[in-house]
Amino acid sequence: MSDKFDNQPIYRSTTGAEIWDIDQGLRTYMVRVYSYMAMGLGLTGLVSFFTASNPAFFNAIFGTPLAWLVMLAPLGMAMFLSFRIHSITFSTAQTLFWTYAAVMGLSLSTIFYVYTGQSIARLFFVSASVFGGMSLYGYTTKKDLTAFGSFLMMGLLGLVIASLVNLFLQSTGLQFMLSCIGVVVFTGLTAYDTQVIKELYYESDSREVSGKKAIIGALNLYLDFINLFLSLLRLFGDRR
Repeated sequence: MSDKFDNQPIYRSTTGAEIWDIDQGLRTYMVRVYSYMAMGLGLTGLVSFFTASNPAFFNAIFGTPLAWLVMLAPLGMAMFLSFRIHSITFSTAQTLFWTYAAVMGLSLSTIFYVYTGQSIARLFFVSASVFGGMSLYGYTTKKDLTAFGSFLMMGLLGLVIASLVNLFLQSTGLQFMLSCIGVVVFTGLTAYDTQVIKELYYESDSREVSGKKAIIGALNLYLDFINLFLSLLRLFGDRR
């Protein structure tokens, strides 16, 4: 990871004026992260609802091999953005983030055909409440969550591998277990990622670097929320 993105201590000065300036800068930076995340979720929701509401458009995608591209493209885009964030410009990072959110909306449009609208709305707000509480904890806690985060990342790796295996097994029992684990893993990662995003803030960052940090932070929180929501939906959603 580039030196510009290495973890930096947030409070470097003992003077009250400098601490106040840094604290204000940190708040502005975190608001920027959450704003990007919220707008990304909004774009995903609009695209998803529009796609599901237009059967001809939906069938043109999911009735053809394009469905595989739509389902796999978000993973590739997220990996590209995460690994190339240091070498691309802020404007490119923004474009990729919005494109990713829109493509994710296409991919998630299928949930409107599987689950009732009422249960989707209900579990979205449940997910938002859980996410908000855990993100607030990650922002305010003085406890170092590094060890906890490492454990969760191992769980996430196992979750991804097991999910790929279940694509072929199609086991409902395994899917139920994976959804339960997913709720735990992504709830914990919300707190961990929030703390990491907070610690990556550095008052002397240029506008370009600060903007790219905000984008990648928003992407991580976006992924935590979406996966938490989908895990809860698979567990508690009312099927059509």
